[in-house]
Amino acid sequence: MPYLFTSESVSEGHPDKVADQISDALIDNFLAFDVDSKVACETLVTTGQVVLAGEVKSNTYLDVQKIARDTINKIGYTKGEYMFDGNSCGVFSAIHEQSEDINQGVDRGSKEDQGAGDQGMMFGYATNETENYMPLALDLSHRILIELAALRRENKDITYLRPDSKSQVTIEYSNDNVPKRIDAIVVSTQHDEFADDDTMLAKIRKDIVEILIPRVVAKLPEQIKKLFNNAITYHINPTGKFVIGGPHGDTGLTGRKIIVDTYGGKGAHGGGAFSGKDPSKVDRSAAYATRHIAKNLVAAGVADEVLVQVSYAIGVVEPMGIFIDTYGTSKINLSDGEIAKKVEEIFDMRPYAIEERLKLRAPMYSETAAYGHMGRTNRTVTKTFTQPNGESITLDVELFTWEKLDYVDKVKTVFGL
Repeated sequence: MPYLFTSESVSEGHPDKVADQISDALIDNFLAFDVDSKVACETLVTTGQVVLAGEVKSNTYLDVQKIARDTINKIGYTKGEYMFDGNSCGVFSAIHEQSEDINQGVDRGSKEDQGAGDQGMMFGYATNETENYMPLALDLSHRILIELAALRRENKDITYLRPDSKSQVTIEYSNDNVPKRIDAIVVSTQHDEFADDDTMLAKIRKDIVEILIPRVVAKLPEQIKKLFNNAITYHINPTGKFVIGGPHGDTGLTGRKIIVDTYGGKGAHGGGAFSGKDPSKVDRSAAYATRHIAKNLVAAGVADEVLVQVSYAIGVVEPMGIFIDTYGTSKINLSDGEIAKKVEEIFDMRPYAIEERLKLRAPMYSETAAYGHMGRTNRTVTKTFTQPNGESITLDVELFTWEKLDYVDKVKTVFGL
C-alpha cells in the first residue's frame, strides 16, 4: 500500500543553526592554528545575547567574540530591528580547559592508540533514490532553503526575506518503496513587516510557489522533476505572520537539529550532536565514517539501501562492533552479519584511523553547520584565519571528505562485484 514520508530542514538563520555555526566556526579557528586542538563548544543564542561554553585544550588563543560576531553577520543578522545582530549583541564566554580525566583516555603515546572521546553508537545511512545517495524528502527540504537563502541575498526577485526559515516535504512512496509524487510542501519564512497582513500572506505564497519552487525544480534531475505536480498541497507561513524570528523569536542551542543534520528521520540516529566537537569526539567522526561506508556500499551495488552502526567505549581504541542493515535490498548472497564482517576488513574504524582517512583535522566544519552534514558536495576551498595578534594563515581545505566514492572499487573487489 502506498505511504507518505516527511522530512524537514531549517535555514542557516534558524536559531539552533546560528548556534551550530558559531560552535563550528570556533572549531575551525582552533584547528587552523593547532591541529591537535581538543574542543567541545556549546553555544546559546537569544535576544541580543550569545553565550559560549565548553572545554578546550589547545596551544592557540582566539578572539571568540569576534568569531561569533563575524559568523552572525555572515548569516545575515545585521540589523537592529531583528533584535539580534552581530555588531551589537552581547557575547559571553565561559570556555575553560578540557578535563584531564577525559583527555587521558584520548591522548596516548602513539596517535594510533588514540581512544574514543566518548561512548555511544553512531549511524550512517545511504539510499540510491537520489544522485547523492540521500533520502529524497530531506534532500528537497535542504534544496528549498538553500535556494530561499540565495533569493534573500540577491534581494531582487523577493526583497522582504529575513534569515530564519523552515521547510518540510512529504513524499508518497509506492509499496515497493519508490518515490511516486510530492504530496505536500511546507515553507515558513521570516519576513519584513507588511502594511497589510492579507496582502502579505498572498504575496509570500505567490512568491514561494511561483518564484522559489520553480528555481528549485530547475536544478533537479529529470526523474525527480517528474514528481512535482499541480496537486501538491502548499502550506506557506501557515501561522499567517513571521516577522519575529531568529534568536529573538526562539532561543537557539548547539546540537538541537540532529535529524536535520543527518537523514531526516530515515535510517537511525545514535543521539549525539556534531557541531562544536573536534574529530576526537566519535559522535562526529564516526558518524561521518559510517556515512562514508554506507554510501560506498550502495554505490558499489551491495544493496539499494544501507544502514551502518558502530559503537565505542570512551578511551577504548577498537570499536565495540559494526552492524549492517540492508533492509532486504542486498544484491549479494551474504547475510547482513556477513556483510558487516567484510566491512570490518575494508574500513579501519579506530578513531585515529578515521581522522586520517577523512582528513578530519582540517578546519572543514563551518560548511557543515547548515543544510546538513551528509549528501553535500566534496570540494576544496581556500580559507584564511586570523589570530588576535594579526597572524594569518591561508589553507586549502577539502570539504565533506566522507562523501567521496573512493572505496567503491575496493568494496567491489572484496564482495566480488
